[in-house]
Amino acid sequence: MPMKFRWVACEPNCGGWVSAVGIVTADSPKEFEEFARGRQLGGATIVLDSSGGSVNDSITLGRRFRSLGMRTTVGVTVQHRSEQGSRPRIAPEAYCESMCVFLLLSGNKRYVPQAAHVRVHQIWMGDRAENAKAASYTAHDMMIVERDIGRLAKYTFDMGGAGDLLALALNVPPWEELHELSNEELRLTNLVTTDVLADVLPQINVGTPMADLGPKPVQARLPAGVAEAETDAQGGKSTRTAEAVSTGGATAPGVVPQK
Repeated sequence: MPMKFRWVACEPNCGGWVSAVGIVTADSPKEFEEFARGRQLGGATIVLDSSGGSVNDSITLGRRFRSLGMRTTVGVTVQHRSEQGSRPRIAPEAYCESMCVFLLLSGNKRYVPQAAHVRVHQIWMGDRAENAKAASYTAHDMMIVERDIGRLAKYTFDMGGAGDLLALALNVPPWEELHELSNEELRLTNLVTTDVLADVLPQINVGTPMADLGPKPVQARLPAGVAEAETDAQGGKSTRTAEAVSTGGATAPGVVPQK
């Protein structure tokens, strides 16, 4: 489903947060502007649960988040029922995949709970992602891919990300499972800037909203020094292209349909 934005109020214990759930589409930047109209979102926290989406529209959205000084984390908003009534909480076991990872990077403070799954892969032509190996590609297609990789690289560095993030993502073709970033890789790529939840949700009771943070399962397919892997036997692996829209569930690679 396309990304939906929702303001979650949690008075009196915190000021609330923005829940962003779903795939980034061409309409997402405009829908965020409509959502933001009349709201004071400067410095607010975006809680992400997304399998990716359009590369170029994610870049636009991420730059808008940064311009507002927003903070980012991964989670799912749920209602917690107790004797005191029903209150919103953030469940930490959520997915941030493909271009969602670059939205996470847009926060000026970034926190990832241990139970969250942050996963990356290449960008690809969205209309050929289902059978990427057998599909045909023109020189124009390759131009689009190269152009969008360049845009993504500039965005990554503008947001304060490390080149290791691009190296990890661009090493995973669309016919393989997404690579889940380990705790070490989250720091290597500069996706995480704090280990303290209160840095992104300063007024919240840290003991309750993201509790039970168990060990993070890791697909240790790529070593931390993955830059060397780019020169593997296959030569230059193609990359998942610029406006990728994720087309599956949590395990499906995210891809972007080109216009």
